[in-house]
Amino acid sequence: MVDSLKNTKVAYFSMEIALENSLKTYAGGLGVLAGDLLRAASEIKFPMVGITLLNPEGYLKQKISFLNKQIARPDMNSDFSKLKKLSTTAEICIGKEKVKIGVWQYLISGEKGFKIPVYFLDTNLKVNSKEIRKISGRLYGGDRDYRLKQEIVLGRGGVKILRALGYKNISKVHLNEGHGSLAALELFLESKKKDFKTKLKEVRDYCVFTTHTSIPHSQEIFERIKFLDYQPDFPAELKEVFRDDWVNFTLLGFYFSSYVNAVSKLHQVVVNRLYPNFNVNSNTNGVDSLFWTAEEFKSLYDRYIINWRSDNSKLVKAIKISKTEIASAHKKTKKKLIDYVNKISRVKLSENVFTIGYARRFTSYKRPEFLLNDFKKLIKINNEVGKIQIIYSGKAHTNDLEGQRMIKDILNIKRKLKGKIKIVFLENYDLDKAKLLVSGVDLWLNTPALYFEACGTSGMKAAHNGVPQLSTLDGWWPEGYREGITGWAIIEKRAKASDPEKIDSNLYNLLSKKIIPLFYKDPETWAGIMRNTISINASYFNAQRNLKQYIKEAYKIKKY
Repeated sequence: MVDSLKNTKVAYFSMEIALENSLKTYAGGLGVLAGDLLRAASEIKFPMVGITLLNPEGYLKQKISFLNKQIARPDMNSDFSKLKKLSTTAEICIGKEKVKIGVWQYLISGEKGFKIPVYFLDTNLKVNSKEIRKISGRLYGGDRDYRLKQEIVLGRGGVKILRALGYKNISKVHLNEGHGSLAALELFLESKKKDFKTKLKEVRDYCVFTTHTSIPHSQEIFERIKFLDYQPDFPAELKEVFRDDWVNFTLLGFYFSSYVNAVSKLHQVVVNRLYPNFNVNSNTNGVDSLFWTAEEFKSLYDRYIINWRSDNSKLVKAIKISKTEIASAHKKTKKKLIDYVNKISRVKLSENVFTIGYARRFTSYKRPEFLLNDFKKLIKINNEVGKIQIIYSGKAHTNDLEGQRMIKDILNIKRKLKGKIKIVFLENYDLDKAKLLVSGVDLWLNTPALYFEACGTSGMKAAHNGVPQLSTLDGWWPEGYREGITGWAIIEKRAKASDPEKIDSNLYNLLSKKIIPLFYKDPETWAGIMRNTISINASYFNAQRNLKQYIKEAYKIKKY
């Protein structure tokens, strides 16, 4: 049963939360991480609640056209049968217009029956105007006005819904990125303290803020005039949160929070440089072990590691599992992936060929084309060192024209390499495809430009299934990387002074000299690397550890 309202300690606000593949309430990593953290809470029996938007139109349904262009449509295929519509409502104002908010409840159930409620806010009520009813319609849809309205509903509406539901003893409000920062404003305006300083201290004692990006165009920034038009009750005393007639919701979250964290140690360094006036901590992300571990590996861990499900840190004991059994489990997960690809694709892959996986949001800093920059070298490796096959997947945001171009470029290269190297692009990337990929490929590839990837968690998911990673030393990888033990690092350097834009890397050298020969010629050592990734990386980079660190350092709760 749901933990009593009286005992609930933390409210977690996130614009998107990924719960099931059939619920299209997420766009990518931010939402997947949110879902993983809340699942971890159900596993360790930590009483918290999630707050997000309903978004029945989803994020985007991707279709690749004959001309290799991404076609994006609303994703209307959510199954809301597991959500319960509650009679509770709350009211906020956007400008002079009153907005009634309804709420739906979803319950995350841990293996031992502990349930974590997630509340979906809904403005599609008959009492609201036509425009207001659309606010909770499509995740990240519409223009900047639409986005601002969504974030007013999430932040201020979320606090009011919690109050209406009876949550009166929450000690911390965790803002997962700037989208929910107006929850802090609502808390400030609710405060019964008499003066500005004590009100601000009270709110700061409540609020915890996690920043997931250091890229300005990825942050929520709105015009001051428009913001004040929609939020006319914004206190004049808070004028310092504005910068050059703009309000940045990341800075707003920083300002209102006593604890702020980046999502990897390297990200902490970057964020501290960008915002030197704030004390930014680090809590490296983790993924939910039970959700991302394939059944074949779960069964293996069940046989050898007592209580690993309730304490994921015990995966360190995977080092005792025989290499033969690790390899056997992977052979089964790889077969599942290859069978799936061969069923839906004209390109027929082989279970015996070295398979590289790359899947994530397509955007410029993630550099999805990196592996194909010199496809002549790749062909030479394929012909002279060992056969290669590559699986890509991922969506580009509807406003990210560069990301869409990258998808088209990769698909055009795929055509050029037909008959030379097999490349598959799986359209409409989702949770189910992600599970197949992170457990079924032989090598996980990650190529972000340095200091742009805050964390990146897909390689952690792969590690739970014994799949090593090849990545630039960005995000979490400097913490998880052990050369030739858990994977390999792509090292970049500037080329000749005459061509300063050109960057050389050791990517092809690693593939041709170390990785591919090891895979084909020394399967026992390769299986040992797979085992290491579980023991070293999965045992630490999991959502249970991530949450326990928040409980201790951010929420200041000692019991857990």
